[in-house]
Amino acid sequence: MNTTEAALKERIKELTCLYEVSSILMNVTDTKLFEELKAIAKSLKKAFQFPPDTEISIFIPGHQVTTGKTMDFVVMYSTISLFNKKVGSIKAHLNKENLRFLKEEQQLMDNVALKIGDLMERIEIRDSESRLKMQMERADRLNILGELTAGIAHELNTPLANILGYAELLKPKTKGDQESESDVEKIISSAIFSREVVKKLMFFACEMPQEMKRVNIVPSIKSAMDLLDATFRKNQVKYIVKIEEEQLWLRADIIQLTQIIFNLVINAIYFSPKNALVTVEAVQNEDFVILKIEDEGSGLTEAALEKVFQPFFTTKPVGEGVGLGLSVVHGIVASHKGTITAVNNKDHGATFTVTLPKS
Repeated sequence: MNTTEAALKERIKELTCLYEVSSILMNVTDTKLFEELKAIAKSLKKAFQFPPDTEISIFIPGHQVTTGKTMDFVVMYSTISLFNKKVGSIKAHLNKENLRFLKEEQQLMDNVALKIGDLMERIEIRDSESRLKMQMERADRLNILGELTAGIAHELNTPLANILGYAELLKPKTKGDQESESDVEKIISSAIFSREVVKKLMFFACEMPQEMKRVNIVPSIKSAMDLLDATFRKNQVKYIVKIEEEQLWLRADIIQLTQIIFNLVINAIYFSPKNALVTVEAVQNEDFVILKIEDEGSGLTEAALEKVFQPFFTTKPVGEGVGLGLSVVHGIVASHKGTITAVNNKDHGATFTVTLPKS
C-alpha cells in the first residue's frame, strides 16, 4: 500500500471514530456512563495506526476505564476540562519502544477529550437546573408551611397559657393528695413542653422579632457552652471549643445566634455515644464567620442528609423530638443571609457547618 493510500486509510479510521464517539455521547445516560466510556476507549483504540499495540485510558471524576494492560513505552495525553477546569484525561499508550504516534492521532484524541468535556458540562448544567428546581419547590412549600405554622402557633398560644396558668393555681389545692398532685405536675410539664414547641414553630415561621446588630460572637459561644456543660456531664460526653481569636464580629441577632448554637450542640450530644467528643469550632475569613459542630455519633443516612433541615423530620424516637430544632436553625441562618450544611465525617459522626456573612 502506498503512502497516500495508508494516510487516507488512517483518516477514514479517525473520522469513523469521531462519528462513533458522537453517536455514543448522543445517547449517554448517567447510569451507563462507565460502559459508554469503555465504548469510546475501544473506538479510539481501533482508530490508531497500531491498534494491537495501543491501549487507551480515560479518567474522569468517579470513572476510570482502560482497554488493556499498559506498558507506557510511549504515552500521548489529552486533557478533559469542565468549564475550563481540568478534571480528567485521555491517555494513549504504545507498548513497543520502536513505535510512534501520528500527529493526527493527537488531534483525534484532543477532539474526543473536548466532546467528553462538553458532555460533562451538559450533565452538570442539567443537575444544577434540577437542584435549583428542587430548591425553589422546597422554598415554596416552606413559605406555605410557614404561613400555616404561624397561624397554628398564634391559635395555640392563648389556650396553652390558660392551661398552664390554671394548673399553677390548682397546684396548691392538691397538696396532700399525691395522685392529684402528680396529675397536675403532668399537666404543667405537658403545657411547658407544648409551649416550647409553639415557640419553635414561631421561630420556624419567622414570627419572632429580630434585633440585628454588630456583635462579637465569641463570648456568646463560650457562655452557651458553659450553660451546656451540665448536659455534657449528664450524658457522659466530652467537648472541646476551638476558637483561636478573641473577636469574631458579625451582624446578627444574638438571641437567635445562641439558639443556633444550643440546637446544634444539643443535637450533637443526643447522637453521641458515651465518652465521645463534640467539637465546636469558630473561624473567620475576610467575608464570613464559620461555625462548625462536629460529633462522633453514627452519622446520617443519605435520605436523612437530604431531609435533615425539613420541618417535622426527625430521626429521634417518637416522643423525643418533633423535628423542628434543625428547621428553626435553618430558618434563623437563612434570615441572617447565611448557609448551613450537614455532612458525614470520614470515620464516624457528622459535621454541621454554619456560614454567616459579616455584614
